[in-house]
Amino acid sequence: MDFSFTKEQEQFRMEVRQFLEDEMRSGTFEKKSNYYLEKSSPEFSRKLAARGWLGMTWPKEYGGGNRSYMDRAIFMEEILNYQPPLMYHFFGERQIGPALIHYGSDEQKREFLTKIINAEISFCLGISEPGAGSDVAAISTVAKEEGDYFIINGQKIWTTNAHNADYIWLVVVTNPGGPKYRNMSEIIVDLKLPGITVRPLYNMIGVHCFNEVFFEDVKVHKKHLVGEKNKGFHQVLSQVDYERGGFERLMQNYPLYEGAKDIIRKNVSLKSDPVVRDKMAALDIELELGRLLVYHVAWVTDQGRIPNREAAISKHFCTRFEQKLGDFVTELLGQFGQVMPGYPETPLNGDVADSYLWSPSYTIQGGTSEILKTVIATRGLDLIFTKRKA
Repeated sequence: MDFSFTKEQEQFRMEVRQFLEDEMRSGTFEKKSNYYLEKSSPEFSRKLAARGWLGMTWPKEYGGGNRSYMDRAIFMEEILNYQPPLMYHFFGERQIGPALIHYGSDEQKREFLTKIINAEISFCLGISEPGAGSDVAAISTVAKEEGDYFIINGQKIWTTNAHNADYIWLVVVTNPGGPKYRNMSEIIVDLKLPGITVRPLYNMIGVHCFNEVFFEDVKVHKKHLVGEKNKGFHQVLSQVDYERGGFERLMQNYPLYEGAKDIIRKNVSLKSDPVVRDKMAALDIELELGRLLVYHVAWVTDQGRIPNREAAISKHFCTRFEQKLGDFVTELLGQFGQVMPGYPETPLNGDVADSYLWSPSYTIQGGTSEILKTVIATRGLDLIFTKRKA
């Protein structure tokens, strides 16, 4: 097995790295954990688009670069190393565009794909609800048919980027009372339509990136139905692998890793402490294992296979690494690591405390670890569920 990259891939990596270094030095963004998720910048997204770095795996007929998923993984590893603002284009480019290419009508492809790849419009995902998190089949937002339209009522929660987005990719019930896994559909909804209310949700560190979205008699034309009616559950399942298998599940708090290594190098007592050295070495090993898992997902995808189990394994391992990293750096710095941003001489600019408060969500967002274990068991090990006897 060859773990090396081609000369062209290494050149591409350096090109991306130099671009990000220049942008950071010019003040476009700061290198801080979770920054890519917290910030939305149409201007920065359009810089990436101008370089052909959005939709690079899409077919050329839709404006894409027809490049490999391995190339995109290299790009995302460098991106997550620097943490620039990505939210303006992120969901549209990562999974909505590929979903439209696979399931969308010709009209939908013409209307949205070019705008997504040029960072002219922004999307968010409307899946989770107050009573339906990892269990997508439990959603209750309803789209009732009236002539050529759907009338939508319900609520979504934890909707990242809804306050900046132009459209929401909405999963709704279109056959109330129908079979549990054959009653949902996917619809593209313009967030400027009457009857939509977006309310901010602030996380524990006071950052607004999540939202609640309410729908009250929202009228959407049927032409915005994506794919087949009532086949939405299976469409969603085919799309989540784009969300689970990437470097964003390994490197959301990567600046902590670099910061910890720098602190240890500069502190003689820490550098010579066998416990610290052992824990840092373990993190080094797990980071490299995580990289291999993510690149394996990209390789599997390039072979034309759907990486169900591979993406689940990768996310389960990688998000646990992120939590371990946060725990280690918090322990390493002790009380100094608990100082929030904004205070003089705060270690790593307060990144430690912020990341530690973020960390419980790492193994929840995009599918909980428990759900992933089920995917691994059923799709990876071919195990089946059996009902327990009373």
